[in-house]
Order: sequence, then C-alpha cells, then structure tokens
Amino acid sequence: MKFLWPCIWCLLLISCKEVSFEVPQPKGVASLKEIPTSLQGQYLSYNEISGEASDTLIIEAQGYHFKDKNDNDWLGQGRLGDSLVVKLYQDIYFINFRVEDQWVLRLIRKKHSKAIEFLSIDINDDTKRKELLRKLSKRFEVLEVQKGDDTFYQINPSPRQLMRLIEDDFFTAQELNKIN
Repeated sequence: MKFLWPCIWCLLLISCKEVSFEVPQPKGVASLKEIPTSLQGQYLSYNEISGEASDTLIIEAQGYHFKDKNDNDWLGQGRLGDSLVVKLYQDIYFINFRVEDQWVLRLIRKKHSKAIEFLSIDINDDTKRKELLRKLSKRFEVLEVQKGDDTFYQINPSPRQLMRLIEDDFFTAQELNKIN
C-alpha cells in the first residue's frame, strides 16, 4: 500500500470515497456478540515511509480504540452495536461500519499469533478508482450514492462473490504486529 497508516484508519469512519454495502457483510452470516480473545490485544503499526512505530490498535471484547505513539487516544473508538458489526466467515473478520445508511467494510485476517492483516478496498486515487470501478461493474451493478461531500459506490455481493473479491486482490493489506 502506498498510503500512510493514519490515512487507513481515518478511512474507517470518514472518507470522501468508499465502496459500500446495503447491509453488513457477508450477508446472512450472524454478527458476533463479542470479539474473540484470540483477536484481542494491542497491535502496532509502522509508518511505511520511515519504518518507525506509529499507532497502536487496541482490540477488546466489545470494540476497539487507538493510541498514537505518545500514548494519546485519537479517532475515538468503536463499540459493537448498531453502527459497528463484526462477523467471522472463513477465518476472516468482517468489520462493518455504518456511515449514515451505508455500510463500509474492513477485514482482519490473523496471520499467526503475533500479527494480523488489515485489508480494505482503496479507491481514493482517481486512476485506481476508475479502474477498480470498471472491474467491479463487470461483476455487479455499482450504485453511486452521494451523501454530502462523500461518495459511496454501493455493491450487493453474495458471500461467495465477496470472497472472490478478496481472492482476486480487490482488497489491499497491511500487516500489524501484536505487542501484547
């Protein structure tokens, strides 16, 4: 990924352009009541340009929050409920965030006991967005939804189609290392 870690996390809840969904993904899969202990912990990110330690993602039973390298909380927190839904399907955690009436998706895949991959669909670069939307429109109807200054490109995949998007590298990943 060619963008900085803070940009990724800012995209969790706010963004100019996002691929979105009508309902939390994958459809038909039950939501978790709490985040499993195997995923809970503190995960350190690194600045991709400097290689220095950056922010810490703290995953707890009922949600997440962040701390910067100075141990200050930033960007608030997410708690399981009406606007944060987590599902487990085929060993991937699907993190669904509601932004108005749209659902934005991030994925977490455990690499091993000391690391996770954080995955998202990156469409903030104009050239990448046009190409990605062209590819998506060959598979799905893509509905453009304007919400103020934000643009959502809503798709409606089946669980199998969603897994195919992951397999076909529509999602890009960054590795985070577990520190406790």
